[in-house]
Amino acid sequence: MTTETQKTELLEEFQSYLQQPHQEFFTAQEQPDLNTLLSELTSLKTEVKMESRQFKSTIDTLSTALDSAHGSNHYLTTEIEENTKRFKQEQDKVMRSMLLEMVDIYDRLSTSIAALQNYQPVNLLFRHSHKKDIHFIERFKEGQIMSLKRFEQLLQRHQVKIINCTGQLLDPVTMTAVETGEAPELANGIVLEELRKGFLYQEQVLRLAEVKVNKITHK
Repeated sequence: MTTETQKTELLEEFQSYLQQPHQEFFTAQEQPDLNTLLSELTSLKTEVKMESRQFKSTIDTLSTALDSAHGSNHYLTTEIEENTKRFKQEQDKVMRSMLLEMVDIYDRLSTSIAALQNYQPVNLLFRHSHKKDIHFIERFKEGQIMSLKRFEQLLQRHQVKIINCTGQLLDPVTMTAVETGEAPELANGIVLEELRKGFLYQEQVLRLAEVKVNKITHK
């Protein structure tokens, strides 16, 4: 059984222990090693630099790829524009050629209608079929007129217009003078007669009109 004297001695020994310095213990157990810390910081710094280089390399690669894609896109856009332009030019060339063929047919129909309008059967030779000939010619002329109107509608759908010439001042852009006449009551350069029709396609000359122009030689 512990006596009061023993308790007092134990308390004194414990107090003495608490009052003793323990610097060496804490230094060995808790104080960090500066060399190890510096080494770890150096390693961490090196790793950060490596990561930064890799990141920069990735950014540069992406930037180069983006520039290349932009250049390719610009080249492709230019090629598409050039091909589109060439295609339109070729398409316009083919269209103009086709329209000129249509205009030529239009001329022939117009000429045939004019001939039918001026034609009169000879009574002495065709007396027995005079009425039939007249009827046939009239019906044939009507058919030609209908065909001519359809051609006119077709040309209009393709933006082709007839150049208005007669009574107008000669326009060298849309007309060419192939004959001259003299009408003192009119000014020089006025179109007296349209010898062959001219046409515009999309407001551009498809075929020049051939005209007879007034030319006063003396007053």
